[in-house]
Amino acid sequence: MTVLFGLELKGRPVLIVGAGTVAARRVRRFVGDGALVTVVAPEVCEDIERLAIHGDITVERRGIVPQDLDGAWFVLAATDDVALNDEIAGWAEERRVWCIDASDASKGTARQAAMSRHGETAVGVLSLGSPDPGRIRAVRDAVAAHIDAGEVDLRRRRSGEGRVVLVGSGPGDPGLMTVRGRQALAEADVVVTDRLGATELLVTLPADVEVINVGKSPDRHPVPQHEINRILVERAQAGNTVVRLKGGDPYVFGRGGEEVHACRAAGVPVEVVPGITSAISVPALADIPVTQRGVATSVHITTGHAGADPAAVESMAAGATTVFLMGVTALPRIVDAALAAGCAASLPVAIIENGSTARERVTHGTLDSIVEVASETAVKPPAIIVVGRVADPGMLAQDIAATPEPEGTP
Repeated sequence: MTVLFGLELKGRPVLIVGAGTVAARRVRRFVGDGALVTVVAPEVCEDIERLAIHGDITVERRGIVPQDLDGAWFVLAATDDVALNDEIAGWAEERRVWCIDASDASKGTARQAAMSRHGETAVGVLSLGSPDPGRIRAVRDAVAAHIDAGEVDLRRRRSGEGRVVLVGSGPGDPGLMTVRGRQALAEADVVVTDRLGATELLVTLPADVEVINVGKSPDRHPVPQHEINRILVERAQAGNTVVRLKGGDPYVFGRGGEEVHACRAAGVPVEVVPGITSAISVPALADIPVTQRGVATSVHITTGHAGADPAAVESMAAGATTVFLMGVTALPRIVDAALAAGCAASLPVAIIENGSTARERVTHGTLDSIVEVASETAVKPPAIIVVGRVADPGMLAQDIAATPEPEGTP
């Protein structure tokens, strides 16, 4: 009978014998788990050499001797000599050390599972009969895809310490939410959500997940920030996994820092899952690269609800791409500030409403026309405003091949 266990190798010595391609693949796994890895081999491949240079592992360039296993918690025999691998497995058994024999799994005392991680859960698949790496990887990948698509309820069944996970859900399209973000939603007992971002994913949650809507709009703030902080802390202190679902990225004008501070001040564990910020992704989806060689080499991201601050004015005047979030209402003040700073009246401006969604709309103009155009087309938030040459709708069609690359350009 095969009994499966999970071994905690973080901070524990692991010995790898051999330094070819098989060993290199396995070494990364142990390093990722935090093990103290020593590789013993007369010659090492490039991947292992690189890990040694960066200090991730220790390499001893010589042949293996039985005493090398003393003190090890786990051994991988992965040389290109079948007889030597079998001999190492025998040394490990004499010392009661778990060992994988890469040549013949039946000769060792452990087998490597094909693993996938999903937040607080990991899935491992291994062969019970003759080793079949291709098959177990196919099973692992199928199970992982099912989990990461949000099809599995990952909530804890046993009570435990509550926690908060700040999840950036991206600009709105559920497909642009990170895998870790989807996993966190599947772990949630409570979701505290904004009105922007990938909120349509809320319909996929089990019916008994508590959803609290604290979404704000430019002229309506029904739940003040201190109350949001209180909700997060109290629900977590009650033993829940609380997901704070935010549009874009939590740390890009999402007040995520305040929420993390409130949790830590209350002793609540908190994790931050970065999201794709709308400041970069929404222009990209509208065919606007915020940087382009020969056109714009820097980008300034700012909040526009109060108009253009001095740094934003300076960036526009210097020719940088300037991206305003929450700036629709203040658009006339932004334009006035740019013109007063000496920006050309013909400088392109683009406004992207509801970026990444089925309701996306892009309005183009220039500094001297955009206010009137936005009024005529009834531009409304949420919208991203891009000011700069990259906002020219014909910019990507322009030939910049002749533009010399600055020294050091990657």
